[in-house]
Amino acid sequence: MTRQPKPIIPIIILTVTLLFVEACEIGTKKIDPISQTLTPMSASVKGTATARAENAGSNDTLATAITKATEQAGFIYGTQTAVGALNEPSRLATATAIAPMVAELPRYGVDPAEGYVAWLHDPATIELQGYQQTGYVNDYQQIIAKDFVMAADITWNTKNSVSGCGFMFRSDGNTNKPNQYSVVITRVASGYLAFMAMADGKIANFRTFFPKTEDRSFSWFNDATNRLAVVAKGTLLDLYTNGVLIGQVDTTVPPPSSIPAPPVISLPADANAQMVQDFADQTALYGDGIDQINSQLAEAKRNYGNQPAIFTDGFLGFISVSQSGTMVCKFENAWLFILDK
Repeated sequence: MTRQPKPIIPIIILTVTLLFVEACEIGTKKIDPISQTLTPMSASVKGTATARAENAGSNDTLATAITKATEQAGFIYGTQTAVGALNEPSRLATATAIAPMVAELPRYGVDPAEGYVAWLHDPATIELQGYQQTGYVNDYQQIIAKDFVMAADITWNTKNSVSGCGFMFRSDGNTNKPNQYSVVITRVASGYLAFMAMADGKIANFRTFFPKTEDRSFSWFNDATNRLAVVAKGTLLDLYTNGVLIGQVDTTVPPPSSIPAPPVISLPADANAQMVQDFADQTALYGDGIDQINSQLAEAKRNYGNQPAIFTDGFLGFISVSQSGTMVCKFENAWLFILDK
């Protein structure tokens, strides 16, 4: 489904809030509190619930045990009334849906006992046409966050390698002159990740990373998929691609004097015809891409002292930024986990 860019405006809808709070027991296997032994719980719930969800009815003993266990563990579906209204298969489906996220959180140094799930997002697509266009998508626009973990699989297709896909957060919701942070990945120079702070629509802070320096699995080719994750705790942002820590940003530190040296663009030995063409296009755009990055850094350095950009909370969602031409960003397997402890 293709979503057209839309403003970030609060609306009132029922959301799903999920939280592990105590120990649970599946069948005869004892599970310790999640804050102490996350992995065993994640593996047990994910593996058993997935297998049983496909074949078991509401009278299945093991399925019923899992359903009760997950309810006791604190899976809260909006309100107590909503909890009571859910049948056993629905509660089992909830446990199954949440399990991959629970298993992923430790990769980012986060214990699920530190917070709760704000949303599990349906697949979304942002398609942009033209020069310097920006688009947003979020099906849960009423939710704001301060500290959180946000992750999504991002698949891109763009002719201009400076165009990118990612997340915006701690936003005031203004789409014309926003005050917000964003983290975006692009195809330029074998893959590039940028943190950007916008104050009244102007770049007021900026930081650059080249993921492939740390994450050898990062792919800059068209139609490639990379997983982006951001962990926000106070003024610190930890940035991950494909589960690998790429770098950390302190939002109170001014922009650097220069960008780090980008890695050499390389073509895999088993490259197909499309990859060869992508390589040729990327090589031709390399100089323009680096110039664009340096231009953004220069703007941030000019504005940093005059445009304070320290934001504590706000709206958040997916963002796509097109430098020119057609830009398509697809977001899948996305979730938001709010840290409240």
